[in-house]
Amino acid sequence: MATEGNVLEVPRNLPWYFPSKLRHYAGVAIKDYPVLWLMILFVVLIFPAATAPWTAPHHPLKQELSKRLTAPVWSAGTEAKPTSWSNILGTDKQGRDILSRVMHGSRISLMVSLSALAIGGTVGTTLGLISGYFGGWVDHLIMRIVDVFLALPLILMALVIVAVFGPSFWTAIGVISVLLWSRYTRQIRAEVLSIKAMDFIARAKVAGSSNTRIIIKHVFPNITNTLIVLGTLQVGTVILLEATLSFLGAGIPRPNPAWGVMVADGRDHIASAWWIAVIPGIAIMMTVLSMNMMGDWLRDKLDPKLRQV
Repeated sequence: MATEGNVLEVPRNLPWYFPSKLRHYAGVAIKDYPVLWLMILFVVLIFPAATAPWTAPHHPLKQELSKRLTAPVWSAGTEAKPTSWSNILGTDKQGRDILSRVMHGSRISLMVSLSALAIGGTVGTTLGLISGYFGGWVDHLIMRIVDVFLALPLILMALVIVAVFGPSFWTAIGVISVLLWSRYTRQIRAEVLSIKAMDFIARAKVAGSSNTRIIIKHVFPNITNTLIVLGTLQVGTVILLEATLSFLGAGIPRPNPAWGVMVADGRDHIASAWWIAVIPGIAIMMTVLSMNMMGDWLRDKLDPKLRQV
């Protein structure tokens, strides 16, 4: 049934089990109620990251060659390699427990993403505030540097930096921070330009407030919603970038149980031992998807232009 703006609306008199109505209810539940995505984040990322040292069934680096390539418990297994409840998600080619490595890998993903967001977000937000508020040659200089960073291929630039400094936990954080700050700068600058033109900023200047006070007391509080949404959306990007770098050997070095490293370890056994690569791949997919959906929900709730009355 057509309504205003040629938007299709599900007829109200259809039974609840009608396919179009089920799709409508599913869409509303997914978009407007973030409980599902919060639960996925809690199960896949937050709970394992917080409790892995105590709840993981095995040490993530412990090798048991007698159990190498053990299948998950729901698989049939073989007489030579029977499944075991002590290794619920199976083992890798060195006999390390997949569940324990995925749980400890969530700690690495969370620490890298939060650290990179803190560093890159702080630098990018500061430069965005300066660029948007002061304008002039300062704005031109900062934005030309931002344009250069945005024009460079992310992965290629990351590989060059890692080749110079060597792969490590702190190198991964530094690389992602370098790649992240320019996105914050451009977004925050756009917000500041619109806020700077408002009347309350002009009144603050007339009242004799310094530029520093205006930025801290008047401009920054008005961009916090943007920072929250941008940070939420960037978490998924950072986790995916860290996994990509680790997969290529330019991120978290072996034998640390990073998700990207686990996927790389399982690519040679994808036909015979699919769980080595697929299970951490599912963890990456569900984490990134959940963070993106949470970011979209927060944007709809915090952005006055998108907020439904």
